[in-house]
Amino acid sequence: MGFLAAAAPALTTAAPYISAGTAIVAGRQASAVGAYNKAIADRNFRVKVQEAERIQQQKEFDLARFDQKFAQLQGQTKTAVLTSGAELSGSGLRILKFNAEQAEIEKDIIDYNSKVAESRKLEEANFARMSGELARQQAKATEFGYYAQAGTSLLKAFG
Repeated sequence: MGFLAAAAPALTTAAPYISAGTAIVAGRQASAVGAYNKAIADRNFRVKVQEAERIQQQKEFDLARFDQKFAQLQGQTKTAVLTSGAELSGSGLRILKFNAEQAEIEKDIIDYNSKVAESRKLEEANFARMSGELARQQAKATEFGYYAQAGTSLLKAFG
């Protein structure tokens, strides 16, 4: 009788316990993978929220710079009208009014575009958070499946 033949009864008895132990280790690993994937998704969430905040800051900067350039343009226009010998009425006033109207439209466009970009980033952030939660829930389901497999193996050993 060889070593394997002599060890076979012991291995047969130990097999359910080995299977259960392996399943428990796999369950713990599934949990760790889920936690890791959730951590990555949470990080992605924070990055996207920060990107949305930067879009808001960029909009404020762009509007301030636009206002500064617009004030310069209006000043240049007034100077051009007055140095031409004309009075600041009629055509000159209409030009200033038109410039002001166009400036408001341009500011509205800057504001709208930044809100669209910010909304996109926040949606991406929410999707990252949902993906993390989903990964965590899938890992929990896998983990419980492995624990159930361990329990089944142990029940077979006693059954």
